[in-house]
Amino acid sequence: MSSDQVIIIGAGAAGLMCAISAAENGKTVLVLDHANKAGKKILISGGGRCNFTNMYTEPSNYLSANPHFCKSALKRYTQWDFIAEVDKAGLPWHEKKLGQLFSDNKSEAILNMLLDRCEELGVGIKLNCSIDKIEKNDDGIFSLTSNDNTDTCSSLVIATGAMSFPTMGATDFGHRVARQFGLKVTNTTPGLVPFTFDAKEKARFDGLSGVSIDTEITCGKQSFRENILFTHKGLSGPAVLQISSYWQPGDTITVCCLADVDLFGELKQHHQDSPNKHLINILKLHFPERVIEKFCAGHELNKPLQQYKHSELETIADLFQKWSFIPSGTEGYKKAEVTLGGVDTDEISSKTFEAKKVKGLYFIGEVLDVTGHLGGFNFQWAWASGFCCGQAV
Repeated sequence: MSSDQVIIIGAGAAGLMCAISAAENGKTVLVLDHANKAGKKILISGGGRCNFTNMYTEPSNYLSANPHFCKSALKRYTQWDFIAEVDKAGLPWHEKKLGQLFSDNKSEAILNMLLDRCEELGVGIKLNCSIDKIEKNDDGIFSLTSNDNTDTCSSLVIATGAMSFPTMGATDFGHRVARQFGLKVTNTTPGLVPFTFDAKEKARFDGLSGVSIDTEITCGKQSFRENILFTHKGLSGPAVLQISSYWQPGDTITVCCLADVDLFGELKQHHQDSPNKHLINILKLHFPERVIEKFCAGHELNKPLQQYKHSELETIADLFQKWSFIPSGTEGYKKAEVTLGGVDTDEISSKTFEAKKVKGLYFIGEVLDVTGHLGGFNFQWAWASGFCCGQAV
């Protein structure tokens, strides 16, 4: 293959979409990946069903030091554009909730759709390819040394993702390439990741692992309304993963269980209307008994309501609806769905994804400092950034 080909490092969502887009635009494309199979993270996504986009994708669903950077690509390649590709391939899908679209078939159906299109377009995909060195000569040609082989190109796209899911082979390779060529990389941390409890909270909620509760969870000015899930180490579930991207060590997390109910107001009403009812029986209308026992440890609940003052009922209600704690940390990259931070977007063109200081070098997808909310938004960023870059290379 000639040096004027496009080489894409990373056969994930962004890389495959970029390959398709570039090949459709008449480019000769080669995709390199160190894994033994393309699209490994696609396969495990959405519990194996692939939450491939979200109907309500907006720039506000993304975190970045520059919140405007994602706007251009998301406008030029929308969720409807990818849905059209899924429909064209004859793949059935459904909305699970909150605009989250899932494949009716396994995630492999979405991956195969991309791989089949790559094959139709003559895209070369080389797996088990470990890149040892990248150089650029005075003529603007990149030279990639890997497995005792050398490939050259005039356009090099970095689509390697970041550090989340290291068991799938994820690394900071893309960030190291950026630094090699003098580009800034913002601070990186695990995102969409479970919290861990300190010893006190862990002891308090011991035995609740596997219990899920509908909540509104808040950190600072940011809130999400979804379920939390108790784990052996702390808290997970959609609400926790969402808020984790906004949490900094030392920040307080506030949880309101049963957010649609004014629990104190309900207890006061029962106090007036049914004073002989026992408090524990009212709470059982909303929570499993073992949840009540853990949340209300040390409080007497097995008395008629008439024996409680309003202030005591408010204290009990607040245990569920104003629960605050400071996580001891997170479960780290091994359980994180994404990496927050990445290649500084000030270094990159929002239209072409080319590095402003290095002609012919492009960065797309998770390797950049753009991180979506849970629910298909990160896939949509991969599709959008990949497509737009493919049109530009």
